[in-house]
Amino acid sequence: MTVSLRAPARFSVVLAACALAGCASTAGQGPVTINLVAMNDFHGNLEASRYVPTGADGAKEKPIRAGGLEAVASALQAWRKEDPDLLFVSAGDLVGGSPALSSLWADEPTIEAMNMLNLRVSAVGNHEFDAGRKELLRQQHGGCDSPRPAKACQTGKDFKGARFTYLAANVIDSATGQPFIPAFRIEEVKGVKVGLVGAVLQGADSVVMASGIAGLKFGGEAEAINKAVPAMRAQGADVIVALVHEGGTTKEAPLQPGCTGLEGAIVDIVRKLDPAIRLVISGHTHQGFLCQVDGRTVTQAASAGHLLSRISMKVDPRTDSVTDLQVRNVVMTQDLYPADPRIAAFVASVKERSRAALARPIATVAGAPVLRKKNEAGESALGGVIADAVLAATRGQGARIGFMNEGGIRKDLEAGEDKVASFGQTQAVLPFGNTLVVMDLSGAQLRNLLEQQWARPAASDTSMLQVSQGFSYQWDARRPIGSRVVPGSIRLDGVAIEDGKTYRVVANNFLAEGGDNFPEFAKGTRRVETGLLDLDAFTDYLKKNEGQGAALAPTAPRIIKAQ
Repeated sequence: MTVSLRAPARFSVVLAACALAGCASTAGQGPVTINLVAMNDFHGNLEASRYVPTGADGAKEKPIRAGGLEAVASALQAWRKEDPDLLFVSAGDLVGGSPALSSLWADEPTIEAMNMLNLRVSAVGNHEFDAGRKELLRQQHGGCDSPRPAKACQTGKDFKGARFTYLAANVIDSATGQPFIPAFRIEEVKGVKVGLVGAVLQGADSVVMASGIAGLKFGGEAEAINKAVPAMRAQGADVIVALVHEGGTTKEAPLQPGCTGLEGAIVDIVRKLDPAIRLVISGHTHQGFLCQVDGRTVTQAASAGHLLSRISMKVDPRTDSVTDLQVRNVVMTQDLYPADPRIAAFVASVKERSRAALARPIATVAGAPVLRKKNEAGESALGGVIADAVLAATRGQGARIGFMNEGGIRKDLEAGEDKVASFGQTQAVLPFGNTLVVMDLSGAQLRNLLEQQWARPAASDTSMLQVSQGFSYQWDARRPIGSRVVPGSIRLDGVAIEDGKTYRVVANNFLAEGGDNFPEFAKGTRRVETGLLDLDAFTDYLKKNEGQGAALAPTAPRIIKAQ
Protein backbone atom coordinates (compact mmCIF):
# COMPACT_ATOMS: atom_id res chain seq x y z
CA MET A 1 0.00 0.00 0.00
CA THR A 2 1.28 3.46 -0.89
CA VAL A 3 0.64 6.12 1.72
CA SER A 4 0.68 9.69 0.48
CA LEU A 5 1.97 12.12 3.03
CA ARG A 6 0.31 14.87 0.98
CA ALA A 7 -3.17 13.52 1.52
CA PRO A 8 -5.41 16.50 2.25
CA ALA A 9 -6.80 15.39 5.59
CA ARG A 10 -5.33 12.50 7.55
CA PHE A 11 -7.69 11.54 10.33
CA SER A 12 -6.49 10.76 13.82
CA VAL A 13 -9.15 8.94 15.75
CA VAL A 14 -8.83 8.88 19.50
CA LEU A 15 -10.35 6.27 21.65
CA ALA A 16 -9.57 8.23 24.70
CA ALA A 17 -9.30 5.73 27.55
CA CYS A 18 -10.18 5.01 24.65
CA ALA A 19 -9.81 2.80 21.66
CA LEU A 20 -10.77 2.54 18.09
CA ALA A 21 -10.92 2.91 14.42
CA GLY A 22 -9.60 2.89 11.04
CA CYS A 23 -9.81 3.91 7.44
CA ALA A 24 -7.76 4.64 4.36
CA SER A 25 -7.09 2.32 1.49
CA THR A 26 -6.08 2.14 -2.15
CA ALA A 27 -7.26 4.95 -4.42
CA GLY A 28 -10.43 4.10 -6.30
CA GLN A 29 -11.69 1.68 -3.71
CA GLY A 30 -15.09 2.23 -2.14
CA PRO A 31 -15.56 3.17 1.50
CA VAL A 32 -13.73 0.94 3.96
CA THR A 33 -15.49 -0.04 7.20
CA ILE A 34 -13.35 -0.60 10.27
CA ASN A 35 -15.18 -2.26 13.16
CA LEU A 36 -13.88 -2.01 16.69
CA VAL A 37 -15.08 -3.24 20.06
CA ALA A 38 -13.86 -1.37 23.14
CA MET A 39 -13.99 -2.18 26.82
CA ASN A 40 -12.67 -0.35 29.85
CA ASP A 41 -12.24 -1.00 33.56
CA PHE A 42 -12.75 -4.76 33.44
CA HIS A 43 -10.96 -5.10 36.81
CA GLY A 44 -10.55 -8.85 36.60
CA ASN A 45 -14.30 -9.51 36.76
CA LEU A 46 -14.23 -13.00 35.29
CA GLU A 47 -17.77 -13.62 36.55
CA ALA A 48 -20.94 -11.66 35.91
CA SER A 49 -21.82 -9.07 38.55
CA ARG A 50 -24.65 -6.77 39.57
CA TYR A 51 -25.50 -4.03 37.09
CA VAL A 52 -28.30 -1.46 37.29
CA PRO A 53 -29.49 -0.53 33.77
CA THR A 54 -30.65 2.98 33.01
CA GLY A 55 -33.64 3.59 30.79
CA ALA A 56 -33.80 6.12 27.98
CA ASP A 57 -35.54 8.50 30.38
CA GLY A 58 -32.65 8.25 32.85
CA ALA A 59 -34.62 6.18 35.36
CA LYS A 60 -32.88 3.28 37.08
CA GLU A 61 -34.24 -0.15 36.27
CA LYS A 62 -34.24 -3.45 38.14
CA PRO A 63 -30.69 -4.76 38.84
CA ILE A 64 -29.48 -7.59 36.62
CA ARG A 65 -26.41 -9.84 36.35
CA ALA A 66 -24.24 -8.65 33.48
CA GLY A 67 -20.69 -8.61 32.21
CA GLY A 68 -18.00 -11.09 33.08
CA LEU A 69 -15.73 -13.00 30.78
CA GLU A 70 -18.23 -15.45 29.30
CA ALA A 71 -20.70 -12.76 28.21
CA VAL A 72 -17.92 -10.68 26.64
CA ALA A 73 -16.48 -13.71 24.86
CA SER A 74 -19.84 -14.81 23.43
CA ALA A 75 -20.47 -11.31 22.05
CA LEU A 76 -17.04 -11.12 20.44
CA GLN A 77 -17.51 -14.57 18.94
CA ALA A 78 -20.82 -13.50 17.38
CA TRP A 79 -19.55 -10.15 16.13
CA ARG A 80 -16.45 -11.70 14.57
CA LYS A 81 -18.73 -13.86 12.46
CA GLU A 82 -20.02 -10.58 11.02
CA ASP A 83 -16.49 -9.18 10.59
CA PRO A 84 -13.47 -11.45 11.13
CA ASP A 85 -11.23 -8.35 11.06
CA LEU A 86 -12.88 -6.80 14.11
CA LEU A 87 -10.33 -5.04 16.33
CA PHE A 88 -10.74 -5.54 20.09
CA VAL A 89 -9.13 -2.87 22.29
CA SER A 90 -9.19 -1.73 25.91
CA ALA A 91 -9.01 1.61 27.67
CA GLY A 92 -7.22 0.38 30.79
CA ASP A 93 -7.74 -1.12 34.24
CA LEU A 94 -8.07 -4.64 32.89
CA VAL A 95 -6.79 -5.77 36.27
CA GLY A 96 -6.44 -4.36 39.77
CA GLY A 97 -9.12 -4.17 42.41
CA SER A 98 -10.11 -7.59 41.08
CA PRO A 99 -12.39 -10.16 42.70
CA ALA A 100 -10.67 -13.14 44.26
CA LEU A 101 -11.17 -15.42 41.25
CA SER A 102 -8.53 -13.33 39.47
CA SER A 103 -6.57 -11.68 42.27
CA LEU A 104 -5.87 -14.96 44.09
CA TRP A 105 -3.57 -15.75 41.17
CA ALA A 106 -1.97 -12.31 40.69
CA ASP A 107 -4.50 -11.55 37.93
CA GLU A 108 -2.85 -14.06 35.61
CA PRO A 109 -6.26 -15.57 34.68
CA THR A 110 -7.44 -12.21 33.37
CA ILE A 111 -4.31 -11.68 31.30
CA GLU A 112 -4.64 -15.20 29.88
CA ALA A 113 -8.33 -14.62 29.14
CA MET A 114 -7.62 -11.41 27.22
CA ASN A 115 -5.05 -13.32 25.16
CA MET A 116 -7.75 -15.86 24.33
CA LEU A 117 -10.09 -13.04 23.26
CA ASN A 118 -7.38 -11.67 20.93
CA LEU A 119 -7.22 -8.30 22.61
CA ARG A 120 -4.70 -6.27 20.63
CA VAL A 121 -3.87 -3.29 22.85
CA SER A 122 -4.82 -1.71 26.14
CA ALA A 123 -4.04 1.68 27.54
CA VAL A 124 -2.47 1.37 30.94
CA GLY A 125 -4.89 2.31 33.70
CA ASN A 126 -3.94 3.48 37.17
CA HIS A 127 -4.81 0.06 38.60
CA GLU A 128 -2.24 -1.63 36.38
CA PHE A 129 0.26 0.01 38.76
CA ASP A 130 -1.34 -1.37 41.95
CA ALA A 131 1.51 -3.83 42.50
CA GLY A 132 4.12 -1.50 41.05
CA ARG A 133 6.01 -1.09 37.81
CA LYS A 134 7.84 -4.40 38.18
CA GLU A 135 4.60 -6.38 38.28
CA LEU A 136 3.16 -4.46 35.32
CA LEU A 137 6.21 -5.42 33.27
CA ARG A 138 5.82 -9.05 34.39
CA GLN A 139 2.19 -9.03 33.30
CA GLN A 140 3.34 -7.75 29.91
CA HIS A 141 6.36 -9.98 29.36
CA GLY A 142 5.67 -12.99 31.59
CA GLY A 143 7.79 -14.83 34.15
CA CYS A 144 7.46 -15.59 37.83
CA ASP A 145 9.66 -12.92 39.46
CA SER A 146 6.83 -11.07 41.21
CA PRO A 147 6.36 -8.87 44.27
CA ARG A 148 3.42 -11.20 44.96
CA PRO A 149 5.26 -14.54 45.11
CA ALA A 150 2.48 -16.30 47.03
CA LYS A 151 0.08 -15.61 44.16
CA ALA A 152 2.17 -15.53 40.99
CA CYS A 153 2.74 -18.69 38.94
CA GLN A 154 0.79 -20.82 41.40
CA THR A 155 -1.13 -22.59 38.65
CA GLY A 156 1.95 -23.21 36.51
CA LYS A 157 5.55 -22.12 36.17
CA ASP A 158 5.29 -20.85 32.61
CA PHE A 159 3.23 -17.65 32.75
CA LYS A 160 3.88 -16.12 29.33
CA GLY A 161 2.44 -12.66 29.92
CA ALA A 162 0.19 -10.60 27.66
CA ARG A 163 0.14 -11.11 23.92
CA PHE A 164 -1.55 -7.72 23.66
CA THR A 165 0.45 -4.54 24.14
CA TYR A 166 0.07 -2.17 27.06
CA LEU A 167 0.40 1.48 25.95
CA ALA A 168 1.25 4.65 27.87
CA ALA A 169 2.55 7.62 25.92
CA ASN A 170 2.51 9.89 28.95
CA VAL A 171 4.32 7.68 31.49
CA ILE A 172 7.98 8.66 31.27
CA ASP A 173 10.97 6.85 32.75
CA SER A 174 12.98 9.54 34.51
CA ALA A 175 16.22 7.67 33.80
CA THR A 176 15.76 7.71 30.01
CA GLY A 177 13.29 10.50 29.34
CA GLN A 178 11.35 8.07 27.15
CA PRO A 179 7.99 6.34 27.63
CA PHE A 180 8.26 3.59 30.24
CA ILE A 181 6.37 1.21 27.94
CA PRO A 182 5.41 1.69 24.27
CA ALA A 183 3.43 4.80 23.42
CA PHE A 184 1.71 3.24 20.43
CA ARG A 185 1.24 0.17 18.24
CA ILE A 186 0.19 -0.03 14.61
CA GLU A 187 -2.31 -2.68 13.49
CA GLU A 188 -3.22 -3.34 9.85
CA VAL A 189 -6.94 -3.94 9.33
CA LYS A 190 -8.38 -4.48 5.83
CA GLY A 191 -5.30 -2.87 4.36
CA VAL A 192 -5.59 0.13 6.65
CA LYS A 193 -2.77 0.83 9.10
CA VAL A 194 -4.37 1.88 12.39
CA GLY A 195 -2.14 3.64 14.89
CA LEU A 196 -3.24 2.95 18.48
CA VAL A 197 -1.83 5.31 21.10
CA GLY A 198 -2.48 5.03 24.84
CA ALA A 199 -2.39 7.34 27.85
CA VAL A 200 -3.35 7.16 31.51
CA LEU A 201 -4.74 9.96 33.63
CA GLN A 202 -2.03 12.42 34.55
CA GLY A 203 -3.07 12.19 38.19
CA ALA A 204 -2.39 8.46 38.38
CA ASP A 205 0.59 9.12 40.64
CA SER A 206 -1.82 10.31 43.34
CA VAL A 207 -4.02 7.21 43.27
CA VAL A 208 -1.36 4.49 43.33
CA MET A 209 1.33 3.72 45.89
CA ALA A 210 4.28 6.07 45.48
CA SER A 211 6.81 3.32 46.18
CA GLY A 212 5.53 1.29 43.24
CA ILE A 213 6.05 4.04 40.66
CA ALA A 214 9.39 5.45 41.79
CA GLY A 215 11.26 6.86 38.82
CA LEU A 216 8.17 7.39 36.68
CA LYS A 217 6.65 10.72 35.67
CA PHE A 218 3.04 11.10 34.52
CA GLY A 219 2.60 13.86 31.95
CA GLY A 220 -0.31 15.53 30.19
CA GLU A 221 -2.51 13.11 28.27
CA ALA A 222 -3.29 15.26 25.22
CA GLU A 223 0.26 16.54 24.91
CA ALA A 224 1.68 13.01 24.91
CA ILE A 225 -0.87 11.77 22.36
CA ASN A 226 -0.22 14.69 20.04
CA LYS A 227 3.54 14.16 20.36
CA ALA A 228 3.15 10.54 19.24
CA VAL A 229 1.17 11.41 16.10
CA PRO A 230 4.17 12.29 13.83
CA ALA A 231 6.00 9.11 14.83
CA MET A 232 2.96 6.98 14.01
CA ARG A 233 2.51 8.69 10.67
CA ALA A 234 6.19 8.15 9.90
CA GLN A 235 5.57 4.43 10.41
CA GLY A 236 2.70 4.46 7.94
CA ALA A 237 -0.35 4.93 10.17
CA ASP A 238 -3.36 5.91 8.08
CA VAL A 239 -5.65 6.40 11.05
CA ILE A 240 -4.69 7.12 14.65
CA VAL A 241 -6.61 5.84 17.65
CA ALA A 242 -5.89 7.01 21.18
CA LEU A 243 -6.84 4.97 24.23
CA VAL A 244 -6.97 7.31 27.21
CA HIS A 245 -7.69 6.07 30.71
CA GLU A 246 -9.51 9.16 31.91
CA GLY A 247 -13.19 9.94 31.83
CA GLY A 248 -16.18 12.00 32.79
CA THR A 249 -19.79 11.79 33.85
CA THR A 250 -23.20 12.67 32.43
CA LYS A 251 -26.80 12.35 33.51
CA GLU A 252 -27.75 11.11 30.06
CA ALA A 253 -28.53 7.43 29.42
CA PRO A 254 -25.54 5.16 28.75
CA LEU A 255 -27.11 3.63 25.61
CA GLN A 256 -28.33 6.89 24.11
CA PRO A 257 -26.07 8.28 21.33
CA GLY A 258 -25.43 11.98 20.94
CA CYS A 259 -25.38 13.10 24.57
CA THR A 260 -24.27 16.71 25.06
CA GLY A 261 -23.89 16.97 28.83
CA LEU A 262 -20.52 15.30 29.37
CA GLU A 263 -18.47 16.78 32.21
CA GLY A 264 -15.09 15.92 33.68
CA ALA A 265 -11.41 15.71 32.86
CA ILE A 266 -11.84 13.95 29.52
CA VAL A 267 -13.62 17.00 28.09
CA ASP A 268 -10.55 19.22 28.46
CA ILE A 269 -8.31 16.47 27.09
CA VAL A 270 -10.47 16.08 23.99
CA ARG A 271 -10.44 19.81 23.35
CA LYS A 272 -6.62 19.84 23.34
CA LEU A 273 -6.22 17.02 20.84
CA ASP A 274 -5.17 17.37 17.22
CA PRO A 275 -8.13 18.83 15.24
CA ALA A 276 -8.21 15.74 13.02
CA ILE A 277 -9.16 13.50 15.94
CA ARG A 278 -12.77 12.53 15.60
CA LEU A 279 -13.39 9.76 18.09
CA VAL A 280 -12.47 9.31 21.74
CA ILE A 281 -13.21 6.26 23.90
CA SER A 282 -12.67 6.88 27.59
CA GLY A 283 -12.44 4.95 30.85
CA HIS A 284 -11.67 5.36 34.56
CA THR A 285 -15.00 6.83 35.70
CA HIS A 286 -16.98 3.57 35.24
CA GLN A 287 -19.74 5.37 33.33
CA GLY A 288 -21.57 4.44 30.17
CA PHE A 289 -22.03 7.22 27.61
CA LEU A 290 -21.99 8.10 23.91
CA CYS A 291 -21.36 11.84 23.83
CA GLN A 292 -20.35 14.71 21.57
CA VAL A 293 -17.64 17.21 22.52
CA ASP A 294 -16.76 19.94 20.01
CA GLY A 295 -17.95 17.78 17.13
CA ARG A 296 -16.09 14.67 18.29
CA THR A 297 -17.57 11.43 19.55
CA VAL A 298 -16.58 10.38 23.07
CA THR A 299 -17.60 6.99 24.48
CA GLN A 300 -17.21 4.88 27.61
CA ALA A 301 -18.45 1.36 28.42
CA ALA A 302 -19.12 1.33 32.18
CA SER A 303 -16.97 -1.33 33.93
CA ALA A 304 -16.60 -5.06 34.66
CA GLY A 305 -17.68 -5.91 31.12
CA HIS A 306 -21.20 -4.69 31.83
CA LEU A 307 -21.14 -2.83 28.51
CA LEU A 308 -19.10 -3.12 25.33
CA SER A 309 -18.79 -0.26 22.85
CA ARG A 310 -19.31 -1.23 19.21
CA ILE A 311 -17.81 1.25 16.79
CA SER A 312 -18.19 1.28 13.01
CA MET A 313 -16.29 3.82 10.97
CA LYS A 314 -16.55 4.26 7.23
CA VAL A 315 -13.73 6.02 5.44
CA ASP A 316 -13.58 7.25 1.87
CA PRO A 317 -10.01 6.50 0.74
CA ARG A 318 -10.29 8.96 -2.14
CA THR A 319 -10.60 11.90 0.23
CA ASP A 320 -9.24 10.40 3.47
CA SER A 321 -12.49 11.48 5.08
CA VAL A 322 -14.70 9.74 7.60
CA THR A 323 -18.06 9.46 5.89
CA ASP A 324 -19.95 7.76 8.67
CA LEU A 325 -19.38 6.96 12.33
CA GLN A 326 -21.73 4.75 14.31
CA VAL A 327 -21.29 3.93 18.01
CA ARG A 328 -23.38 1.73 20.28
CA ASN A 329 -23.10 0.56 23.86
CA VAL A 330 -24.43 -2.97 24.28
CA VAL A 331 -25.39 -4.41 27.69
CA MET A 332 -23.62 -7.73 28.20
CA THR A 333 -26.54 -9.70 29.59
CA GLN A 334 -26.11 -13.40 30.17
CA ASP A 335 -27.10 -15.72 27.28
CA LEU A 336 -27.28 -12.80 24.85
CA TYR A 337 -25.27 -14.87 22.36
CA PRO A 338 -24.28 -18.54 22.15
CA ALA A 339 -21.45 -19.40 24.53
CA ASP A 340 -17.83 -19.58 23.48
CA PRO A 341 -16.94 -23.12 24.64
CA ARG A 342 -13.23 -22.37 25.03
CA ILE A 343 -13.92 -19.50 27.41
CA ALA A 344 -16.62 -21.39 29.30
CA ALA A 345 -14.12 -24.21 29.91
CA PHE A 346 -11.42 -21.75 30.95
CA VAL A 347 -13.68 -20.01 33.52
CA ALA A 348 -14.77 -23.39 34.87
CA SER A 349 -11.14 -24.42 35.34
CA VAL A 350 -10.28 -21.20 37.21
CA LYS A 351 -13.34 -21.65 39.44
CA GLU A 352 -12.39 -25.23 40.23
CA ARG A 353 -8.85 -24.41 41.31
CA SER A 354 -10.16 -21.45 43.34
CA ARG A 355 -13.20 -23.18 44.81
CA ALA A 356 -11.84 -24.21 48.21
CA ALA A 357 -10.25 -20.85 48.97
CA LEU A 358 -13.24 -18.80 47.83
CA ALA A 359 -15.85 -20.88 49.61
CA ARG A 360 -14.14 -20.88 52.99
CA PRO A 361 -16.72 -19.48 55.44
CA ILE A 362 -15.69 -16.39 57.39
CA ALA A 363 -18.63 -15.35 59.56
CA THR A 364 -22.39 -15.05 59.76
CA VAL A 365 -23.44 -11.54 58.77
CA ALA A 366 -27.09 -11.41 59.74
CA GLY A 367 -27.88 -8.09 58.08
CA ALA A 368 -26.01 -8.64 54.81
CA PRO A 369 -25.62 -7.02 52.42
CA VAL A 370 -23.72 -4.23 54.17
CA LEU A 371 -23.54 -1.41 51.64
CA ARG A 372 -20.74 0.92 50.57
CA LYS A 373 -23.20 3.54 49.31
CA LYS A 374 -22.62 6.86 51.06
CA ASN A 375 -25.26 9.03 52.68
CA GLU A 376 -25.51 12.76 52.09
CA ALA A 377 -22.79 13.46 54.64
CA GLY A 378 -20.36 11.08 52.91
CA GLU A 379 -20.53 8.17 55.36
CA SER A 380 -21.19 4.55 54.38
CA ALA A 381 -22.20 1.64 56.57
CA LEU A 382 -19.50 -0.61 55.16
CA GLY A 383 -16.88 2.11 55.36
CA GLY A 384 -17.57 2.47 59.06
CA VAL A 385 -17.25 -1.27 59.61
CA ILE A 386 -13.87 -1.37 57.87
CA ALA A 387 -12.58 1.66 59.80
CA ASP A 388 -13.67 -0.04 63.03
CA ALA A 389 -11.94 -3.25 61.92
CA VAL A 390 -8.55 -1.68 61.22
CA LEU A 391 -8.75 0.17 64.53
CA ALA A 392 -9.60 -3.01 66.44
CA ALA A 393 -6.61 -4.75 64.86
CA THR A 394 -4.16 -2.07 65.98
CA ARG A 395 -5.45 -0.90 69.36
CA GLY A 396 -2.64 -2.92 70.93
CA GLN A 397 -0.22 -0.60 69.13
CA GLY A 398 -1.89 2.49 70.53
CA ALA A 399 -4.20 3.40 67.65
CA ARG A 400 -7.26 5.42 68.61
CA ILE A 401 -8.65 6.47 65.20
CA GLY A 402 -9.09 4.32 62.10
CA PHE A 403 -9.36 5.64 58.55
CA MET A 404 -10.38 4.01 55.27
CA ASN A 405 -10.42 5.49 51.76
CA GLU A 406 -13.74 5.09 49.97
CA GLY A 407 -12.07 4.13 46.69
CA GLY A 408 -10.50 1.09 48.32
CA ILE A 409 -13.93 -0.42 49.08
CA ARG A 410 -14.70 -2.22 45.84
CA LYS A 411 -17.92 -4.15 46.55
CA ASP A 412 -20.76 -4.34 49.06
CA LEU A 413 -20.32 -7.05 51.70
CA GLU A 414 -22.63 -9.82 50.56
CA ALA A 415 -23.38 -13.27 51.98
CA GLY A 416 -25.02 -16.49 50.93
CA GLU A 417 -28.64 -17.42 51.54
CA ASP A 418 -27.57 -18.69 54.96
CA LYS A 419 -26.13 -15.22 55.70
CA VAL A 420 -22.60 -16.64 55.91
CA ALA A 421 -20.02 -14.48 54.18
CA SER A 422 -17.28 -16.44 52.43
CA PHE A 423 -13.66 -15.49 51.91
CA GLY A 424 -14.43 -14.70 48.30
CA GLN A 425 -17.16 -12.25 49.34
CA THR A 426 -14.99 -10.49 51.92
CA GLN A 427 -12.01 -10.36 49.57
CA ALA A 428 -14.19 -8.71 46.92
CA VAL A 429 -14.67 -5.82 49.37
CA LEU A 430 -10.92 -5.29 50.00
CA PRO A 431 -9.03 -6.83 47.07
CA PHE A 432 -5.81 -4.82 47.08
CA GLY A 433 -3.84 -6.62 49.79
CA ASN A 434 -2.91 -3.37 51.56
CA THR A 435 -1.17 -3.46 54.93
CA LEU A 436 -1.85 -1.28 57.97
CA VAL A 437 0.38 1.57 59.12
CA VAL A 438 0.10 3.17 62.55
CA MET A 439 1.35 6.75 63.01
CA ASP A 440 1.03 9.94 65.03
CA LEU A 441 -0.84 12.99 63.76
CA SER A 442 -1.41 16.21 65.66
CA GLY A 443 -4.86 17.66 66.11
CA ALA A 444 -4.00 20.36 63.57
CA GLN A 445 -2.92 17.65 61.11
CA LEU A 446 -6.19 15.81 61.63
CA ARG A 447 -8.09 18.96 60.73
CA ASN A 448 -5.90 19.49 57.64
CA LEU A 449 -6.46 15.86 56.68
CA LEU A 450 -10.23 16.24 56.81
CA GLU A 451 -10.07 19.44 54.75
CA GLN A 452 -8.16 17.54 52.06
CA GLN A 453 -11.37 15.64 51.34
CA TRP A 454 -12.50 18.75 49.41
CA ALA A 455 -9.23 20.68 48.83
CA ARG A 456 -8.06 18.56 45.90
CA PRO A 457 -6.41 18.89 42.48
CA ALA A 458 -8.66 20.20 39.73
CA ALA A 459 -9.27 16.80 38.11
CA SER A 460 -9.84 14.97 41.38
CA ASP A 461 -13.29 14.43 42.86
CA THR A 462 -14.20 14.82 46.52
CA SER A 463 -13.13 11.73 48.45
CA MET A 464 -14.63 11.12 51.89
CA LEU A 465 -12.53 9.24 54.42
CA GLN A 466 -14.46 6.65 56.38
CA VAL A 467 -13.76 6.91 60.11
CA SER A 468 -13.97 4.67 63.15
CA GLN A 469 -16.39 4.73 66.05
CA GLY A 470 -15.66 7.40 68.63
CA PHE A 471 -14.32 9.89 66.08
CA SER A 472 -16.74 12.44 64.65
CA TYR A 473 -16.95 15.87 63.05
CA GLN A 474 -19.33 18.21 61.25
CA TRP A 475 -18.79 19.88 57.89
CA ASP A 476 -20.63 22.61 56.04
CA ALA A 477 -20.76 22.73 52.23
CA ARG A 478 -21.52 26.45 52.40
CA ARG A 479 -18.12 27.17 53.91
CA PRO A 480 -15.15 27.73 51.54
CA ILE A 481 -12.87 24.87 50.56
CA GLY A 482 -10.05 24.70 53.08
CA SER A 483 -12.33 25.50 56.02
CA ARG A 484 -15.38 23.28 55.58
CA VAL A 485 -14.94 21.45 58.87
CA VAL A 486 -16.99 23.30 61.49
CA PRO A 487 -14.60 24.72 64.12
CA GLY A 488 -14.65 22.80 67.39
CA SER A 489 -16.65 19.91 65.93
CA ILE A 490 -13.86 17.31 65.64
CA ARG A 491 -14.18 15.00 68.62
CA LEU A 492 -12.65 11.77 69.85
CA ASP A 493 -14.67 9.87 72.45
CA GLY A 494 -16.73 13.01 73.00
CA VAL A 495 -13.73 15.27 73.71
CA ALA A 496 -12.76 18.06 71.32
CA ILE A 497 -9.51 17.50 69.45
CA GLU A 498 -6.70 19.90 70.42
CA ASP A 499 -4.39 21.24 67.69
CA GLY A 500 -1.22 20.76 69.74
CA LYS A 501 -2.02 17.29 71.01
CA THR A 502 -0.84 14.06 69.34
CA TYR A 503 -3.18 11.25 68.32
CA ARG A 504 -2.31 7.72 67.22
CA VAL A 505 -4.11 6.74 63.99
CA VAL A 506 -4.14 3.80 61.59
CA ALA A 507 -4.63 3.68 57.82
CA ASN A 508 -3.67 1.37 54.98
CA ASN A 509 -0.26 1.78 53.37
CA PHE A 510 -1.75 3.41 50.27
CA LEU A 511 -3.17 6.25 52.35
CA ALA A 512 -0.09 6.30 54.59
CA GLU A 513 2.05 7.24 51.60
CA GLY A 514 -0.25 10.18 50.83
CA GLY A 515 -2.34 8.31 48.25
CA ASP A 516 -5.70 9.52 46.93
CA ASN A 517 -4.50 13.11 47.37
CA PHE A 518 -4.20 12.97 51.15
CA PRO A 519 -0.62 14.24 51.60
CA GLU A 520 -1.14 14.87 55.33
CA PHE A 521 -0.86 11.13 56.00
CA ALA A 522 2.67 11.13 54.58
CA LYS A 523 3.69 13.64 57.29
CA GLY A 524 2.76 11.30 60.14
CA THR A 525 5.50 10.49 62.65
CA ARG A 526 6.48 7.47 64.77
CA ARG A 527 5.30 5.26 61.93
CA VAL A 528 4.97 1.50 62.38
CA GLU A 529 4.55 -0.76 59.37
CA THR A 530 2.51 -3.47 61.05
CA GLY A 531 2.51 -5.93 58.16
CA LEU A 532 -1.14 -6.69 58.99
CA LEU A 533 -3.36 -7.00 55.93
CA ASP A 534 -6.49 -4.86 55.91
CA LEU A 535 -8.41 -7.90 54.68
CA ASP A 536 -7.23 -9.97 57.65
CA ALA A 537 -8.27 -7.20 60.03
CA PHE A 538 -11.68 -7.08 58.33
CA THR A 539 -12.31 -10.83 58.45
CA ASP A 540 -11.10 -11.09 62.06
CA TYR A 541 -13.50 -8.30 63.03
CA LEU A 542 -16.41 -10.06 61.33
CA LYS A 543 -15.59 -13.27 63.18
CA LYS A 544 -15.42 -11.52 66.54
CA ASN A 545 -18.75 -9.80 65.88
CA GLU A 546 -20.39 -12.76 64.19
CA GLY A 547 -24.12 -12.61 63.58
CA GLN A 548 -24.48 -8.85 63.95
CA GLY A 549 -24.58 -7.98 60.26
CA ALA A 550 -26.07 -4.53 59.74
CA ALA A 551 -25.75 -3.94 63.49
CA LEU A 552 -22.01 -3.70 62.85
CA ALA A 553 -22.63 -0.50 60.92
CA PRO A 554 -22.53 2.89 62.65
CA THR A 555 -25.61 3.56 64.74
CA ALA A 556 -24.76 7.20 65.48
CA PRO A 557 -23.45 9.46 62.71
CA ARG A 558 -19.71 10.01 62.68
CA ILE A 559 -19.70 12.43 59.74
CA ILE A 560 -22.35 15.12 60.04
CA LYS A 561 -23.29 17.55 57.28
CA ALA A 562 -24.63 20.89 58.42
CA GLN A 563 -28.10 21.68 57.07
